[in-house]
Amino acid sequence: MNDTQTDLQGDLLVILRHGPHGSSLLREGLDMALVAAAFGRRVSLLFMGTGCTALVSGQGQGPLGQKGTQATLNMLEMYDIETLLVESEAMHALGLEACDLSLPVIEVSPAQIQAAMTTHRLVATF
Repeated sequence: MNDTQTDLQGDLLVILRHGPHGSSLLREGLDMALVAAAFGRRVSLLFMGTGCTALVSGQGQGPLGQKGTQATLNMLEMYDIETLLVESEAMHALGLEACDLSLPVIEVSPAQIQAAMTTHRLVATF
């Protein structure tokens, strides 16, 4: 088993499909991940679609004073959430490269996304 296969396994896979502003779904998904990790679950995060923009460096508050999620993302390592997967097709569609992101990530193909969904016992989508 190689490292990528190991990264695709865990107790809980939280899929984040929304950007940092415009709804509270990204924040709710991150909060769920932190709580699960605090209770000892091995958590992986999968950023898909516009959810990939949550990882872009230099984000701040949104319109109407919405809090940014960068502070929460910076806490992931403290909660031992180290597996951050991003959809490679979304990265390319959004014109993003791994160097544009604030945290180290693993780009995954559609086949690897399917594998991650089957190798995690629980999957939650936000």
